[in-house]
Amino acid sequence: MPTSPSEPSGKGREPYDPDPDLAVVGAGPAGLAAAVEAARRGLRVVLVDAGDRPGGQYHRHPAPGLGARRPGALHHDWREFTRRTAALDGLVRAGRVVHLPGHHVWTVVPEGAGRRLHAVAAGDDDAAATVRARAVLLATGSHERQLPFPGWTLPGVVGAGGAQAMLKGGLVLPGRRVVVAGSGPLLLAVAGSLAAAGAHVPAVVEAGTYLGYSGFAPALLRNPAKLAEGALHGSALLRHDTRLLTRHAVVAAHGSARVEAVTVTRLGPDWRPLPGTGRRIPCDALAVGHGLVPQLELATALGCATRTAADGTAALVLDAEQATSVPGVWAAGETGGIGGARLAVVEGTLAAASVARALLGGGAPGPREAALRRRRDRLRAFAEAMGAVHRPGPGWTGWLRPDTEVCRCEEVPVARVTEAVDALGARDARTVKLLTRAGMGWCQGRMCGPAVAALAGHAPEGEAVPDRRPLSCPVPLRHLAELPEPSAD
Repeated sequence: MPTSPSEPSGKGREPYDPDPDLAVVGAGPAGLAAAVEAARRGLRVVLVDAGDRPGGQYHRHPAPGLGARRPGALHHDWREFTRRTAALDGLVRAGRVVHLPGHHVWTVVPEGAGRRLHAVAAGDDDAAATVRARAVLLATGSHERQLPFPGWTLPGVVGAGGAQAMLKGGLVLPGRRVVVAGSGPLLLAVAGSLAAAGAHVPAVVEAGTYLGYSGFAPALLRNPAKLAEGALHGSALLRHDTRLLTRHAVVAAHGSARVEAVTVTRLGPDWRPLPGTGRRIPCDALAVGHGLVPQLELATALGCATRTAADGTAALVLDAEQATSVPGVWAAGETGGIGGARLAVVEGTLAAASVARALLGGGAPGPREAALRRRRDRLRAFAEAMGAVHRPGPGWTGWLRPDTEVCRCEEVPVARVTEAVDALGARDARTVKLLTRAGMGWCQGRMCGPAVAALAGHAPEGEAVPDRRPLSCPVPLRHLAELPEPSAD
């Protein structure tokens, strides 16, 4: 079985031969665990991933030229991850897994009793690849949720996860004096990593309040490791003289050539800024993020049902077997709701076991799977509690000004969006997009989507409606032209 894309052959691309049983999309914690487990259970697997190496956004690798002596120093569970990648390498050599790095899957379509995946390879030639499989497992991960504010387009303002990616993958800091802001437990991890690497973090600005966890005592007590992890992050803040400001938000960034200071304001219960509570904090970088958003483009294009998660984002509806509402399609990790890497590994393993039973037959789940299910349910309960505590309140739009850019790609300000709603009658994000171009840029609404939806009247406390797109990433037109003609049946 080949381990690299086939060359173009006439109209379209030749599929891999023999056809695999399972195509796994994404090689982060969930996809990597699923590919290894499925292959060990006797399935022929193709693992397709946009990254050059496994790990996803969570386990980023420093570039080889940087000469990192301890690449795992900035990672949790690095030893377990390296064991899993070694297992993947062995399965590739044994012909049980085909690993396609650097390939973006842009659509999945039904074909006979299975699915056909179309991917584009990153690189100068943008080569195409086609994979046919009996089943598909989506482990496409997530991206950061950003809520705009005046000055967020200044150089030096980066995503909280982006700052961590710079450190893990590039061994660089976004600045020497970095304010970390937004909402969610990722902020504590980011602040600790930056401080340990030599940055001064004067403040972690959390819009929510950790007192909210008191309403989820059962989920906390079932996850003592999470409590210990929180205590570890808290001690790191004290050790590095970092102040934790809860019920506060960065409502403006200031500077000329780059960010030089931020204004931090106290928030009311609905996240509305309280007048007269602002203060300035000097800094040369701001790492800001309000949690994560599941990447569902492939799933929603397939028609998979979604739900509104506790954090207000759209997530896939999954059964106890990690199966979606579409037959032959499973999912694991952040696609089913933001929950972290350890939950993703458990779900990936369970999903692979479910696929193996569906395709190869077999009895009821054994004791190992039963234990994994209990662990999944425990971790998922904590994830739902975490999402509810840090869910953005509707009052955050109170820190916007008319000239604040909402869509950075298309340079669309708040005033143009409110004009589309108030004067032109737009009542949803799609109509706003058609009238203003907000969401039509390179990121395809990943950065501005939550903000546009909120300003359009689809507030975060309402039902989350996922964006449905026929293509999940930019695709050269020649790939579309080379697709086979649809069957007349």
